[in-house]
Amino acid sequence: MKKNKFKKRSNHLIKWAVMGFVGIVLIGCANKSTKEEVQNKPNIIFILTDDQRWDALGYAGNPLAYTPEMDQLAKSGVFFKNTIATTPICAASRASIFSGLQERTHNYSFTTGNIKEEYMQNSYPKVLKEAGYYTGLYGKFGVKYKHLDSLYNIYENYDLRYDRKDITSYYYKTLGKDTVHLTRYTGEKALEFIKKAPSDKPFCLQLSFSAPHASDNTVEQYYWQEENNHVLENTTIPDANISEDKYFDRLPQRVKDGFNRLRWFWRDDTPEKYQHSVKGYYRMIAGIDNEIGRIRKELETKGIADNTIIVLMGDNGFFLGERQISGKWLMYENSIKVPLIIYDPRNKVHKDIEDMALNIDVPSTILDFAGVKAPLTWHGKSLKPFIDNENTNLERDTILIEHLWDFKNIAPSEGVRTKEWKYFRYVDDKSIEELYNLKEDPRETNNLIHNEKYQEVVVKLKNKLETLIEEYKDPYSFTPSNVMFKNNNFSWDVTSTKQKQTGYQILVSSSKENIDNNIGDIWNSDKIESNVHSEIRYQGEELKPKKEYYYKVRIYDEINRTGAYTLPKKISL
Repeated sequence: MKKNKFKKRSNHLIKWAVMGFVGIVLIGCANKSTKEEVQNKPNIIFILTDDQRWDALGYAGNPLAYTPEMDQLAKSGVFFKNTIATTPICAASRASIFSGLQERTHNYSFTTGNIKEEYMQNSYPKVLKEAGYYTGLYGKFGVKYKHLDSLYNIYENYDLRYDRKDITSYYYKTLGKDTVHLTRYTGEKALEFIKKAPSDKPFCLQLSFSAPHASDNTVEQYYWQEENNHVLENTTIPDANISEDKYFDRLPQRVKDGFNRLRWFWRDDTPEKYQHSVKGYYRMIAGIDNEIGRIRKELETKGIADNTIIVLMGDNGFFLGERQISGKWLMYENSIKVPLIIYDPRNKVHKDIEDMALNIDVPSTILDFAGVKAPLTWHGKSLKPFIDNENTNLERDTILIEHLWDFKNIAPSEGVRTKEWKYFRYVDDKSIEELYNLKEDPRETNNLIHNEKYQEVVVKLKNKLETLIEEYKDPYSFTPSNVMFKNNNFSWDVTSTKQKQTGYQILVSSSKENIDNNIGDIWNSDKIESNVHSEIRYQGEELKPKKEYYYKVRIYDEINRTGAYTLPKKISL
């Protein structure tokens, strides 16, 4: 049995590696273009905002949003009404955008080391650069990676200063003798890029604005430019939807105790804070909107506006007081839905698209516009057909949504979403489940998980979730073998010669159901930073004779990525 499991895992890794290699070879061949072909390709500007939720646009019908430039792009282009960030957190979402992969595969987040080189070899800016595009980045790259020069011809990687406790968190960059807001700085760098971009090749410029992300370590949280003081100046912000006590009370205890609630106290727990925070949030988005206006004027001045595609997206959603929480990370619509606009001046047909688009679709879409083949290993689909054709269908019925960061203050979760249904559960206690009918209950207030009428739906969605988890699993996942429990000690083998164990976690449960749900009710070691994998002493509740217990183990690799749990094993005393 162990040989078959090892063989299956080895075949999966070989298959993924071969796909990657073949993809690189095919891309290299397919993407070789003549000089004339390269010159005739469109320019592409990809604008990525930080924490802009899907409805933070005037075009989406939000009266609080002042976004005339974004609205004009939406009216003149294609607006995707149901765009999902497959992982609602900036680090993992950006890693997915660059690599074209689900978080389940790249397994990158804040506390891991540099993203694996294997996943960045096919990153979208690298593929474009090698295909003859002049590539640039200004703003928040958001992923730890040492070889940005392999991705971009020119770049400057910066973000708001989280080590600052005042306005200088956003005001520390200078233009001439003036210290300016990061939004203005990024806009100015975009204008410089457009002016200086070579005329003999197309360009792809990514602008990663830090706004409207809050300045977490400050009292004020939000800092905007004075030119946007007029936004909501004489407006009283209405209470957030579903913000009554009962909606907070329904949240799992691990969410109530976590960062979502903590940050609500930072921003929204008093009427004064709430008014300041929501106005600040929308004023910072208005600041980005101002820069988009300047950028479009510069494109006109240079005479390239008619051949420059603009893509605008948020990296994840955001709670503005709903359920009496703030931040993102959770599987609710507020957290996972983002705006996505694609404006192609060569195609004047406006559309609003209902199909589920994903953050991992953006790199495939950018490459498709550039006439460049996407790597075979990527998980997303090109959205370009929605711009070019009248009738298009992604043939996508179910998507994987997940937030897997192993961090005690934010409960990891995983689930699936269809056009009509959403099912999700919490990774550290899979018995905590939620099911919503998105058509009848778009605000997700009626959890149907225990409703007898919908148990067939639950089974179907849970089975689909397990299928997608297997399909997208990390081919480099670090898993122990020969796990044993003997004489009150645990041990296992670490067989990889390329990876090193830096930590482990052991769960011991009183039932098969609990161990399957990742509930270590007898002992949960939590993460132990150690390379030791033998004679690890059991330290949980006393194990009683003639009673069965179950255990499993997971280990962490050399860049602190979490491996999968081993299959449960029985302890009989």
